[in-house]
Amino acid sequence: MHQPHTEEHFQTFISQLTETNANLGFFTDFDKITARVESISVRLNQLNYLIGKEDLPAAVYTLWQENPKVFSVLDILIAVRTCEKKKVIDKNGRIRLVEDFFKTPEGVIEYIEETGLREVLQNKRVTNLVDYVFGVETGLDTNARKNRSGHIMERQIAELFRAEGIPFRQEVYSTEFEEMKCLGEDLKRFDFVVTTPLKTYLVEVNFYSGGGSKLNEVARAYSELAPKINRHPAYEFVWITDGVGWKSARGKLEEAYYMIPRLYNLTTVREWINGLKVELC
Repeated sequence: MHQPHTEEHFQTFISQLTETNANLGFFTDFDKITARVESISVRLNQLNYLIGKEDLPAAVYTLWQENPKVFSVLDILIAVRTCEKKKVIDKNGRIRLVEDFFKTPEGVIEYIEETGLREVLQNKRVTNLVDYVFGVETGLDTNARKNRSGHIMERQIAELFRAEGIPFRQEVYSTEFEEMKCLGEDLKRFDFVVTTPLKTYLVEVNFYSGGGSKLNEVARAYSELAPKINRHPAYEFVWITDGVGWKSARGKLEEAYYMIPRLYNLTTVREWINGLKVELC
């Protein structure tokens, strides 16, 4: 039987939280950036035709007659993605989607002029739009960093399982387990599932190097989730989390710590893994 958590245990838990789980590869995903640029490189190369043209509107009409689809990638030149459905006010005061400007050559010309791209293109501030967009994508990729700590944490746990010979599955939906109908109609996906002859462990993994209101919500949600799962003898909820970001949400984490018997950090998770090895024997 797992021993109940005490205040002393929690103080130790908090003291063990690590500052970061990132290495130098954390900052930029160049494989993803390269793939994004490659997917539109042909159109970007065709748009290079506009660079240095004194009569830019005439050049737009010429390129439009050749292939109007090339202008569909103009959004990325101002670090916007079409999927974001950004809206702006045009020169006539109408609210329009950014992508709407790419439906006519007149719209393209307005877009180039109003965004400031005309000066950039005419004065050759850039010489190759493929290289330019690689830089834009590198900048946009920084927005994905907030999700990378969690992905790194998942890889760390997976590597730990493999090293210790623990069989596991990743990204398993709750609908696979009849007893988990108790979680309601919302589809729940667990980061890991570990099954031993004694129990099936449903595992969530995350890492927070910075604070924020999300941490309070995560702690609250898992505090509510764990009892629903744990009431079934054949199942148990496991939460593995780390990162000094939790110090900004210490109160909610402490509440969760007493509600969730199997709440571990990167240090204490080895205790659970050692127990799993015994169960698997």
